[in-house]
Amino acid sequence: METEQLYEAYQPLLFSLAYRILGSVMDAEDIVHDVFISFNNMEDVQSIENMRAYLCKMVTNRSIDKLRSAAHKRNVYVGMWLPEPFVEEIDDPSESFVMKESISTAYLLLLQQLTEVERVVFILREVFSYDYEEIASIVEKSSVNCRKIFQRARKSILDKPKQSTLSTKKMAAYVEKFVSSLQCGDTQGMLEVLKTDAIFKADGGGKVTTAINPIYSADKIIRLFFGIAKRLPEKYSVDFKIVNGAPGVIVTINNKVTYVLSFIFEDEKISNIYMMVNPEKLMHLNVIV
Repeated sequence: METEQLYEAYQPLLFSLAYRILGSVMDAEDIVHDVFISFNNMEDVQSIENMRAYLCKMVTNRSIDKLRSAAHKRNVYVGMWLPEPFVEEIDDPSESFVMKESISTAYLLLLQQLTEVERVVFILREVFSYDYEEIASIVEKSSVNCRKIFQRARKSILDKPKQSTLSTKKMAAYVEKFVSSLQCGDTQGMLEVLKTDAIFKADGGGKVTTAINPIYSADKIIRLFFGIAKRLPEKYSVDFKIVNGAPGVIVTINNKVTYVLSFIFEDEKISNIYMMVNPEKLMHLNVIV
């Protein structure tokens, strides 16, 4: 199979793997690109027995190297760290709940609790349903060891988000009501879609002024958003798109994506709001929007 055909066949898988490991769209894209450049320059590729495992191993190794090289930067990060938002135009109904859940902002944050190897093993097993033998060939450990690593990782993130009973259409309606109520100054409308104990987190990366600690309770979150709304210029646009697997919001000012909001739903209401305002983590969107 030619490199171009391999790219078409495996790029979605490899990007999905790298993004879940790193939480960075741009780094994931760069790594997948580099992998195929390296592969194209290799000799004797016909001897590779399991192409999927081989390419996943290349992506995994580069992703782990990236995590380790960026460790210091993460340790001195200003405020809360959130993954780069992954934006899609429309919802893909063919995707399973596990695939959508595993790119939610809340899920990606939970993965950050794991070591690099634990994260890779957990993602390959939990999200992509790889058998332990194939995982072992990717991370260069025994299948028995991989099983133990997976079990340990799963215990570490038992508090993963509960599955929402809301349909994507209903979630979108709640998000739109949240935004329209905010624009109209309708506190009650916002309260109707927010859980009382909702949590808000924002990532400005020290480059944009925003809350550096989580904000708890619907009342405080609403006050915060009213404050943000007052600072918006007269002209801005709001687009409703799929952000990290669920309906979200993109705010554009002067043709530049400035705010991206992702939401988590629980008990048929919004339980978590994540706001990305770090311009470095929005660069990939300003290329395509």
